Amino acid sequence: MKKILVTGSNGLLGQKLTDICILDADIEIIVTSVGANRHPAKAGYIYEELDVRDKGRLVELVKKHRPDAIINTAAMTNVDTCEAERDLCTALNVDVVSILISVCEEYDIHLIHLSTDFIFDGEDGPYAEHASPNPLSFYGLTKLRAEELLKSSSCRWTILRTIIVYGIVSDMSRTNIVLWAKGALEKGSPINVVDDQWRMPTLAEDLAIGCILAVKKEAEGVFNISGKDLMSIIEIVERVADFYGLDKSLIKPISAESLNQTARRPKKTGFILDKAISELGYQPRSFEEGMAILEAQLKPYSAS
Repeated sequence: MKKILVTGSNGLLGQKLTDICILDADIEIIVTSVGANRHPAKAGYIYEELDVRDKGRLVELVKKHRPDAIINTAAMTNVDTCEAERDLCTALNVDVVSILISVCEEYDIHLIHLSTDFIFDGEDGPYAEHASPNPLSFYGLTKLRAEELLKSSSCRWTILRTIIVYGIVSDMSRTNIVLWAKGALEKGSPINVVDDQWRMPTLAEDLAIGCILAVKKEAEGVFNISGKDLMSIIEIVERVADFYGLDKSLIKPISAESLNQTARRPKKTGFILDKAISELGYQPRSFEEGMAILEAQLKPYSAS
């Protein structure tokens, strides 16, 4: 039996971790977030309110529950907002990790931390775990600084890097590239989509499974956890249109530069997944398989 504490459990990944662990007899899960619990299931896990910036409260919960592992999904991830609100971004993406490290060192807890393809500049993707980082945005810089803190710590740590996570939460409060493209095209709205950036979109369930595999195998080090299909952003949207039988003529190609976004984005990322596949047993689904899972989850909403 593994006892896992999850931070940021009201988010997309946090909710998927809860879903998986409720059904796993070998895991006891304590989920934590700011404010009220948003997960629709109210049994099979423990919910505790926690602002992860509050070290005293975190220590209190660690002493109470004695977790074997902490999965840190709490982060500030809006890349442009991070560029504008640097102090808050640093507090959530760097200072929080420092707090978690100190607690995990003291109580011998395995810390699983989520990182990003945005630590790379996109000039030489797809990337292996040992590739040299060079972030273009403040968001990417904070995620790299968090990685460096972990690597210099004495706790047992695992860094799971991921790319464009998609999926749905029960209250439909989160959007992502699949839901955005589907919604706009169903309304017949023309959409401008970048045609000069490449990514490997990740099904939220796959990322959650990667987290659990790292805990169960007590795997340490850096692992790439993403989808397996490398596509341009416009191809992602075109494949959404194909999956749902929607009008691709509404999709208008534009350059990333023309968007005038606050933060710079890497041109081509993507990951080499061999290490996660061989050492963790990670098995990412194809983009179409991921959309089929998402569509099955959407059915109750379209019927109502």
